[in-house]
Amino acid sequence: MLPDSISAAPSAPTMADARATLERVWGHADFRGLQAGVVEEILSGRDVLAVLPTGGGKSVCYQIPAMLRPGLGLVVSPLIALMTDQVEALKQQGVSAARLDSGVSMDDRAAIWRAAKAGEL
Repeated sequence: MLPDSISAAPSAPTMADARATLERVWGHADFRGLQAGVVEEILSGRDVLAVLPTGGGKSVCYQIPAMLRPGLGLVVSPLIALMTDQVEALKQQGVSAARLDSGVSMDDRAAIWRAAKAGEL
């Protein structure tokens, strides 16, 4: 027996979705330099290693796909100050984000892991 209505699987995010997010969150109409290519590859499901210069917009390259795709986006960074700034900026935009580093208490770490396991990050 078929259900009364069949819902289509959610479609994969497109570059139009990425540009709309870029405009809405960052106020930019289009990507700079290599950003568009990096974002497009990530959205298509490919593993990507993007090496861009300082100020090249690496953060946008992983933040937009993480905002558009289901699941957890994990970023590894050696710079605690950068992680702190970016997590706060994401939270201000309504994105659930957290950081794990040596300055995070054991209780807070446990809470972050619980939130991640529960799909809240």
